[in-house]
Amino acid sequence: MDSRKKKGKSIVESEDALSEVLGFSLTLGLMVLALAVIGVAGYPMLDQMQERGHLLNIEQSFSVLQPNINKVAYGKAPSQSVELKMYGSQVSATGTSYMNMSMQAWNSTSSDYDTPSLERQMRKIENQYGENFIAYENTGVWARYPQGGSVIISKPDFAYHDNVLLVPMVTISGSKSVSGTGLTRVISQGGQTSVSVYENVSAVTITLTSDYYESWGRYLNETLEMDINNVDSGNNTISASRNYNPGIDVIVTLSPMSVTIE
Repeated sequence: MDSRKKKGKSIVESEDALSEVLGFSLTLGLMVLALAVIGVAGYPMLDQMQERGHLLNIEQSFSVLQPNINKVAYGKAPSQSVELKMYGSQVSATGTSYMNMSMQAWNSTSSDYDTPSLERQMRKIENQYGENFIAYENTGVWARYPQGGSVIISKPDFAYHDNVLLVPMVTISGSKSVSGTGLTRVISQGGQTSVSVYENVSAVTITLTSDYYESWGRYLNETLEMDINNVDSGNNTISASRNYNPGIDVIVTLSPMSVTIE
């Protein structure tokens, strides 16, 4: 009788021990699975969050760069120096963007219309972070993302008020490029700014060739109420125009600028 009791007790203890082993194995398996899920999904998500944070910081730094560079463009400062953190990106003075502006102005002396025009190569200060591009171009800050299209980060300084249209043309010279993870310094030196004034202008057409032509087009349409005449996506070109009745005065500022990146 005693032997049977002992035998029964041994079986029970064996079953309890087996249950503990199975429970531990199951718990360990769940922990390993959880760690695997974190490794597969969690770390890439953390990397994406970090990259997004870096991109936002780059956008904000260019929003700080813009007013400082514009001081040089408008002759309010002879030069400006701004530090940018790169986060493994590349900062360059680059590009072949240009702007053409044509007008129709009434000449009371000849009793006929004049058709003055201006064309300047703009170029840009651009930060390439992976497949993302943030740039200062002609007084504004623009962005292009890998999912397509471009957007405005900070609006350029075009203005229309009281029948006066102000159009800046900032031309950037220099071709230096710096890449890395530390700080870089963008130094802008102003040239001789000139101002051209056109009176009794009844029509204005602005044509822009730029990597950010899409957002330029939206800006001209929404802010200056210009009609989009032509979009040439193959050449990154947008053309917009507007008629004015009565005629307006147009002020164009031409601002050459030398940019060094170090």
